[in-house]
Amino acid sequence: MTHRQRRFRAGRSVLTLCTAFGALAGAALTGAAPAGAVRAAVRVASGVTYRQYDIQAAKGPTRVHVVDADLRNPKVRLDLLYPGAVASRAAVSRLADTAGAVAAVNGDFFNITEDQHPGVQATGASVGPAIAGGRTLKASVPDGQRFGPALPPDTSTRDVLGMGVDRRLRLDVMTLKGWVRTPAGRLPLGGLNQYALPVGSIGAFTSAWGSASRVRATCGTDTDRAAPCSTDTYEVTVRGGRVVSVSDTPGEGALAAGTTVLLGREAGARQLRKFHQGQIVRLRTDLAAGHSRVPYRFAVGGYPVLEDGQPLAGLDRATSAVRTAVGVADGGRRLLLVAVDGAAAYRTGLTIAEVASTLQGLGASDGFSLDGGGSSTLVARPPGASAVTVRNHPSGGAERPVPNGIGVFSAG
Repeated sequence: MTHRQRRFRAGRSVLTLCTAFGALAGAALTGAAPAGAVRAAVRVASGVTYRQYDIQAAKGPTRVHVVDADLRNPKVRLDLLYPGAVASRAAVSRLADTAGAVAAVNGDFFNITEDQHPGVQATGASVGPAIAGGRTLKASVPDGQRFGPALPPDTSTRDVLGMGVDRRLRLDVMTLKGWVRTPAGRLPLGGLNQYALPVGSIGAFTSAWGSASRVRATCGTDTDRAAPCSTDTYEVTVRGGRVVSVSDTPGEGALAAGTTVLLGREAGARQLRKFHQGQIVRLRTDLAAGHSRVPYRFAVGGYPVLEDGQPLAGLDRATSAVRTAVGVADGGRRLLLVAVDGAAAYRTGLTIAEVASTLQGLGASDGFSLDGGGSSTLVARPPGASAVTVRNHPSGGAERPVPNGIGVFSAG
């Protein structure tokens, strides 16, 4: 059994706040934390606190912002924040306030640009799987179609951080187990509401996708994001369990509830050309978890950096940047949202190895890296306020619209 095949296990120890910061000032990072840098935690809501502190990282001083959410508190819950469509973006503060979250961070990496494909618009859709409110939104793109830094060894676009209906956080892997059934047989699905389909596959797009063009899903290959768009494509629109239209080219525009578009490229397109109007079609679009048998309430893509209290092998120790990450502590009952400040004085940031050490020092047994750089945003409500405030300084000078985020809610 390899390191990445192990199931999620409860953290082996629970560290107090003093122990956590002691680790940060000692072995966790290079150098000692500046005197008086640790600020007292501020209560955001019942079971939720916020604090910030400074650390001396390898490339210079870095300010870290932390939201701590206690899932043992019945008033606290988590969910994925998103703008109502997979292929859409909004600022984290807007996502949080719209949903009523008391704190949040940005989520997964996403399709941010399309410089390699003239005339093709970036969709803004995220890289990995996504589940919100127990509802599957999308599956993951091929590894070679990913946006973001290089993945650590033995990780993939299928990695997720999620919370089950048992209110426990877990690191897991989610794979699409979908198919299209017709009178002639069953065809596997290679994608669900994703901006890139595997070569030769068929992908399904539902009303959750949004109104963005589906042409981007046929561009690039499984190993080369910049490869040309396929010229061998075909679409089939299914409504009420029957084919209602077909097209040689990918379309755009919002889809009504109950309508699914099947988009094929290469071998997938050749299979779809056999379909005809009025044909009966049945679809299944399930995400299968690799480890947990507990259904997920929410899940977001990214990549693991810490498992069972140990940093993953092969983490980058050279590249410092503004980061966003999540820590899981107390056997999955405690969430730590962490964002590096993007102000000029702290913009040198952390390496991925330092992110793992920071989470470890805060008491996390498992850690997960989310999108960073200009996307890094942590928000939390000031005491008594009805709206969130951006607590870190986004490195671009303003919030970058993002496709999703992790929201913390409290009924207290």
